[in-house]
Amino acid sequence: MNEGRQQPNDPVDAIIGQWAAVRPDLDTRAMEVFGRIHRLSRAMGDRMEKAYEPYGVSRGEFDVLATLRRSGEPYTLSPRQLSATLMLTTGGMTGRLDKLERAGLLRRSPDPHDRRGLQVTLTEKGLDVIDRAVGAGLAAQTEALSHLDDEKAGQLAGLLRELLAGTREPGI
Repeated sequence: MNEGRQQPNDPVDAIIGQWAAVRPDLDTRAMEVFGRIHRLSRAMGDRMEKAYEPYGVSRGEFDVLATLRRSGEPYTLSPRQLSATLMLTTGGMTGRLDKLERAGLLRRSPDPHDRRGLQVTLTEKGLDVIDRAVGAGLAAQTEALSHLDDEKAGQLAGLLRELLAGTREPGI
């Protein structure tokens, strides 16, 4: 909570204040942190969806295209590799791939090394879309972070890295 202020400055402060009134014995620090992380995630998810909309892709579809783009030339992965990277079921992945293939952003073809397998490759159109969409997404994220100076943004990134490392399950 912000000491010295009469009014809560965000909805999480209001929630913490309510808990303090009815359960002053609770240590709500974790609620403050994770409540804000949750709200930030939702707010930024909405912003990212809007940033990608002009390119005709949703956040989930962006993730598929971005994963292929990050893989480097020839921008090809198997559906299994994509599913593992994006933590999606094969059924969920198939739906995304179907839509992206219909839009001409990727193509599926037989895997020359495994006659039972497929490979997924970005098309030229897909490469153009992901390169423009990633720029728009980064601009939205940079704008949201712009009220922090470089030092604070770096500290926040480091603190979130530490927090994430502490919440990972073994082997992940």
